[in-house]
Amino acid sequence: MPVSTTATASGLCAFVDASPSPFHVCRTVAAELAGHGFTELPEPRPWPEANGAVGRYFVIRGGSLVAWAAKNTDPAGAFRVVGAHTDSPNLRVKQHPDMAVAGWQMIGLEPYGGAWLNSWLDRDLGISGRLTVREGDGLGQRLVRIDDPLVRVPQLAIHLSEDRRGVTLDPQRHVNGIWGLGERPRSFIAYVAEQAGVPAGDVLGWELMTHDLEPSRVVGRDQDLVSAPRLDNQATCYAGLHAFLAAADRDGDVTPVLAMFDHEEVGSQSDRGAQSDLLPTILERIVLARGGGRADYLAALAGSICASGDMAHATHPNYPDRHEPSHRIEVGGGPVLKVNQNLRYATDAVGAGAFALACAQVGVPLQRYVHRADLPCGSTIGPMTAARTGMPTVDVGAPQLAMHSARELMGAADVHSYSAALAAFLTPAGRVAHAESDTAGR
Repeated sequence: MPVSTTATASGLCAFVDASPSPFHVCRTVAAELAGHGFTELPEPRPWPEANGAVGRYFVIRGGSLVAWAAKNTDPAGAFRVVGAHTDSPNLRVKQHPDMAVAGWQMIGLEPYGGAWLNSWLDRDLGISGRLTVREGDGLGQRLVRIDDPLVRVPQLAIHLSEDRRGVTLDPQRHVNGIWGLGERPRSFIAYVAEQAGVPAGDVLGWELMTHDLEPSRVVGRDQDLVSAPRLDNQATCYAGLHAFLAAADRDGDVTPVLAMFDHEEVGSQSDRGAQSDLLPTILERIVLARGGGRADYLAALAGSICASGDMAHATHPNYPDRHEPSHRIEVGGGPVLKVNQNLRYATDAVGAGAFALACAQVGVPLQRYVHRADLPCGSTIGPMTAARTGMPTVDVGAPQLAMHSARELMGAADVHSYSAALAAFLTPAGRVAHAESDTAGR
């Protein structure tokens, strides 16, 4: 039975709790797609062609996933893409993690991305990710998820602080985790292998990370807030997934695409990041499967457009001075259009117009965000997606507080409005004018 395409705050909480790592995000999304009749295609093998190319498909590459719903066989048919990223800042396990210090069993941890380090202190942490293991003469993979309160990174006692106003955390020395007592190091990887049901000697590689064990929750006096880890950017993965599922069920000649990339938090330069060939290769293979050639592929890209979805900064009530004064962003105030003149966001006038029109079509208010000019602005997959494909790209998001913290906060109502706007973007009522007309007086 297909799952619902309606995005809800409680649904987001369930999605986040099911997805402690990028690999688990892909598994969660794949299960939802399969419930709607989508078929996974292996990249090394031939794909369906001609009339068989019409259908519902997805590809997984590590912690990244691309899905599409092809409704016609026009080789040069345009795409509408919603992009997101599956990774979030956290603490990851080093290659030689085992330590014993002052009678404590320690795990060597390394910050991933722009983790707000003090938010990871004094939390019960689990372990998730994947193992590469020996299978006969070949390699296999195992997803790992340990939800026991296994690891803790303790804060320094206030009495030992030099000025009692806190400490500056050294990412090399101060974020290693405690997982027991003892004077001799014990093998952490052997423990993980045991939990995964494989011999320790068969483990050949790993990508393991910590995750906060407190469940995601709808909170607040009126239950109008969502408190959860990894909202940046699993809130977009969830909203984008349900927008994509809704678009897949609607008529139209444009092919809706959902592209979720790993490694955004560290620059996207990997085999499966937004700077890789993943999205361009899949789009070209879709065109080839329809019977088109290189010229059709280039024509399809020229008529396409992408919404790069990532979370946005709501105006913080305790720090209103850190925000652009004339660009107040409210939680519960609707999706956010993000603009940066130095192209940290990819939004241009064409993309802005397309997303504004989508919001208007579903009656969702639109907010416009500009970062303070005297503070460094973050970035997204938007600029690199635009550069890799040549598609006009608009950067959008949902407002939140505490970005890059171990636990973040957003509005419950924004989950649905964000998804509704993305669904309208994926199923446009009209075409996008890519060529400018001269409206100046003569």
